[in-house]
Amino acid sequence: MKTAVPCYYHLDVEVSPERVGQVSRILAAHLRYWDLENLADPVCRGAELLLRAINEHASDKHTSIEMWWNGQHLITAFGDDDPDLRPDQDLRACLADIAAMSDGWGCCASETGSKIIWFSQRARASPRVPLVPLAPEPALRTGLKVPRAEPVVALAAPAADASEGSR
Repeated sequence: MKTAVPCYYHLDVEVSPERVGQVSRILAAHLRYWDLENLADPVCRGAELLLRAINEHASDKHTSIEMWWNGQHLITAFGDDDPDLRPDQDLRACLADIAAMSDGWGCCASETGSKIIWFSQRARASPRVPLVPLAPEPALRTGLKVPRAEPVVALAAPAADASEGSR
């Protein structure tokens, strides 16, 4: 069962061809730790696509990777400070592949002028397990019967005896 506890992970990377596989394994390990191993494959494929594109087209190879899990969606974001890297030209093929394999994606500028490319994956339900019918539990009225040793009339009798003793 998927945890609903929000999780966050941040990784700064100097992109190079040998680091692409390492970063993919690091992200997969965090997803397994968060009990989201079914999202590891699409997230790692998207990460590899973006890291290879950054390595090929960017002059500044430094990038930051962040992952957020909010209990329903996993958002993976890549930020870089390279002003020459244009998502609409250099990363067009990469972004088309990411759009095809993710539930949502986007590209935006940050306050510092860097670009952020993000994509999200919705947690899929685990394989359906047949429901086993449970025996109904007793309702509150039937479960809390109070046993009485004496009838209610007998409980009122001592009050009448007290009035006789005061005569």
